[in-house]
Amino acid sequence: MASAGRRGPYFCGIDAAMDVVSGKWKSLILWELHQYGARRFAELRRGLPGVSEKMLTQHLREMEEDGLVHREVFGEVPPRVEYSLTEHGVTLNTALESLAQWGSARIERIGAVRLDAQGDSGAPPAPGAAVAGRGPSRL
Repeated sequence: MASAGRRGPYFCGIDAAMDVVSGKWKSLILWELHQYGARRFAELRRGLPGVSEKMLTQHLREMEEDGLVHREVFGEVPPRVEYSLTEHGVTLNTALESLAQWGSARIERIGAVRLDAQGDSGAPPAPGAAVAGRGPSRL
């Protein structure tokens, strides 16, 4: 269920969609859960180099409130929590596929480096290249 802060009014459908995926990491969380299925918090954090624990927690809570992510708590010792996409989250990922294709074409067009799951391009950075503070480009 969407939080009280995410119920419009909206100018158009794009406005409503961007309200749900706004934030640097949300689209990458969607991608990670789509690509690998249910993930524990630490697995998500490892898969998203550069995301802080606080930001990942905040985005996961918002995405759960918006009905995109399911949080399952297992009654085990130690406690285990897994995150997965809901059906609503899957439909959003489907909608984002054309944007991902556009982004991939842009990466090629501008000659940008595509990072792997560890945030590494596999090649040493060019002399003088600024790489700090950049999130992974996977879509």
